[in-house]
Amino acid sequence: MIYLFTCLYLCSCKNRNYITYYNKVNEIDSIYRMKNDTLIAIKKFKRVFRNFEPRNDERMEEYENYIKFSDKYNKNFGGKKSLYKLIPLVAPYWKFKREDTDFFKLYKKYGIDSITVERKVVEWKNSLNKQLIDSFKIAFIRDQAKDSITGQQSLKNFRKNAALLKWTLTNYGYPSMQKIGLETDDGVFMPMLIYLNHMAQIEDYEYFKTKLLNYVKSGDLPPRDYVEMVERHVQVNHLKPVYGVKSTDEEIIKDSVNINYNRKLIGLQSLKVRRKITKEFLKNNSKKK
Repeated sequence: MIYLFTCLYLCSCKNRNYITYYNKVNEIDSIYRMKNDTLIAIKKFKRVFRNFEPRNDERMEEYENYIKFSDKYNKNFGGKKSLYKLIPLVAPYWKFKREDTDFFKLYKKYGIDSITVERKVVEWKNSLNKQLIDSFKIAFIRDQAKDSITGQQSLKNFRKNAALLKWTLTNYGYPSMQKIGLETDDGVFMPMLIYLNHMAQIEDYEYFKTKLLNYVKSGDLPPRDYVEMVERHVQVNHLKPVYGVKSTDEEIIKDSVNINYNRKLIGLQSLKVRRKITKEFLKNNSKKK
């Protein structure tokens, strides 16, 4: 019976629209970031994570913050089980995260030593799809290659990479960081945001615009990466801004209502809130250096 309920829960989580998740997380983020009401935020976070498998936005760090806040106020967040669940979410950034001494202190408090954390990161790394990593490593190197005559990146290479992405979507689904990581063992940086940016410049753009939206909804593709592709297409073709990611301040002021409406439809915060988050993120990172 327990097994049946577990299966039903996992299936229901998979079928949920993560745009709803992102919008709920955005609202909660504002509760503690803007209103400083951490206890209410903890309650709301807990409700969200009961219904959705957590994500951990690079700048909002919603699941990690939920755990930290809960620990600070002696609220139950799930203990070791939740801490172990967090590790794969931060593992793509492990080169930087492992320098966070407070992170290890939190784990130690709940009986998980640094050796165990490191082992879990290795297990995560070993779980990645080696075939896809090798394929996308080549694709990212090709993506950055410049034409010997024009000195520009090659549309021909972008088209080759589009073919790889199509094949991957058909055979493996979206190549998220939980499938290919963020950086190879030999240092090839593989941010899909940049990869998708270049899909906006070729004939397959409309296909990807439609197809990839499904992966935003499934929680495999962060809204920010999808929006980057759409806005790059807008920029290249001199169209009206949709999400305002690459817009000038003047363009945003003219159409801020529509831009913020579109951003919510895809699961992004308003431009004003996102700028505040980015400012705090950069400030905190500069302190760590």
